[in-house]
Amino acid sequence: METETATRWLTDAEQCAWRTHLDVSRLLMHQLEKDLQPFGLTNNDYEILVNLSESEGLRMRMSDLATSTLQSKSRLSHQITRMEAAGLVRRMSCESDRRGLFAVLTDEGMELMRKVAPHHVASVRKHFIDLLSPQALTALRDSLDPVADHLRTSRGKG
Repeated sequence: METETATRWLTDAEQCAWRTHLDVSRLLMHQLEKDLQPFGLTNNDYEILVNLSESEGLRMRMSDLATSTLQSKSRLSHQITRMEAAGLVRRMSCESDRRGLFAVLTDEGMELMRKVAPHHVASVRKHFIDLLSPQALTALRDSLDPVADHLRTSRGKG
């Protein structure tokens, strides 16, 4: 027998907060993507380059990179294929696991990262950081930490 529970509809204040979050998320990601276009990169490309540039040996197992970037292994594989064609990354076999593959940042990929990173940081500052006071940034982080923790914990369940 199914238990019927009442829907907890959002209050006006909750609905306003939710919709503002959605608007800001979409608009900000759109703007950051637009600011990466002159470099021939998408947000996904940049995220992969950042992950690889910050990893030991400038490489990550493909499965770990997929998890880190919230991409399916199939989607990441297509993304890496495009980035390989551009000379930004290469695939390398895993010595300890013949089925495993690494994505490795090439010299060209690292050079592009060094070139793009200052522009990306300036874009993040212009369209987000500099629009908020230090107190607002702290409050935002404190407010979103429980949501991020919850989503990280529940990821992969169900």
